[in-house]
Amino acid sequence: MPERIPLICALSTGRGYGMQEMTYATAWGLRDQFKPVIFTPPGPAIEEARKRGFDVVETLSLGSGEDGGIMSPQSWDFSARLKPYLSRYRRLAFFGTRCMHNLVFAAMNLRYRRRTANFHIVHGVEEDSRWAQKRVLDRFPFPITVVAVSDSARERMQAYGLRRPIRVIENYLTDDRVAATPQRGPFSEPGVRRAAVVSRLDPVKRIDVLLTCLENRPELNSIAFHIYGDGPEAGALKKRAAENRLNIVFEGFRSDVAEQLTKADVLVHTGPLEVLPLALLEAMAANVPVVGPDLGGTACVIEHGVNGLRFSANDPASLGSCLEGLVLAEPDRLNALVAGGRRSLETRFSERERLAEYRSSLWASLGTES
Repeated sequence: MPERIPLICALSTGRGYGMQEMTYATAWGLRDQFKPVIFTPPGPAIEEARKRGFDVVETLSLGSGEDGGIMSPQSWDFSARLKPYLSRYRRLAFFGTRCMHNLVFAAMNLRYRRRTANFHIVHGVEEDSRWAQKRVLDRFPFPITVVAVSDSARERMQAYGLRRPIRVIENYLTDDRVAATPQRGPFSEPGVRRAAVVSRLDPVKRIDVLLTCLENRPELNSIAFHIYGDGPEAGALKKRAAENRLNIVFEGFRSDVAEQLTKADVLVHTGPLEVLPLALLEAMAANVPVVGPDLGGTACVIEHGVNGLRFSANDPASLGSCLEGLVLAEPDRLNALVAGGRRSLETRFSERERLAEYRSSLWASLGTES
């Protein structure tokens, strides 16, 4: 049996975000032909990677900037961590989520001249400055394949001037994860009474749109909104909800969100800038209808009236109209949205299909067949 090719996956943060989850899922799914190695800064990602059976290399934290610079202490540390792999192996695959990672890997290979597949994968960027910084990849003639996890991400990079070709390989949920997800029972009575919001409490997530909607439409007080997540905006949002007597429960961070989703009649997502929110796919796996804005990756996921409902992004009135239509929605309509979500998971967001795309792209870049 031929030796597996190392697949170095360089995370930009050691915190547990959707980017980490998708990196682990893809690396694990490719492990029959590739040997995953996780490069990550300190944080929960290290323990999680080891628990899943990955080899782990700890790197320096990058801080809040995009890269820290190709000549920064972080890049020198990163190159030192890469050296043993480039020295030993004739073929390597590389997944980077920061431009610096991909550029350092490519620059080092000018010396070692290994056969490589160098992928820059854009999972989730929300700040405009971070999109603009992707243009640094055009300054170097390195063979770096840019992968976007949604059409929205590709369009954002192109809008900010990235000229390289961009391949779209959408996010997905693994078959095991879908099978293990607790599921809500079918709707038997009309209307929704409980909504879930799974989100970091940060201004870019636009939870304020939901609060404004509820302040303007007291009749929606019949729906209890349970918000799962924490963040810098938590204090201000809680204070505002209490002052206006909104029917909102701030649950904070909880490890049992999957179980909590089964109590919900709908998942409401308000963030307009995410490239492909995993929370939507997780709700579909839980047989919970989804509502989200008609912008960004959410618009790429939701087909209005088929696998969910869309409202005009950043528009409290539009969100209110959408929710009002669900207050007395018939069970057949709600169950049809659930069925549409399941079909999306089985086809468009299928683990088998997406892994096949990664696998074929890797072998094409390596210039050889498995």
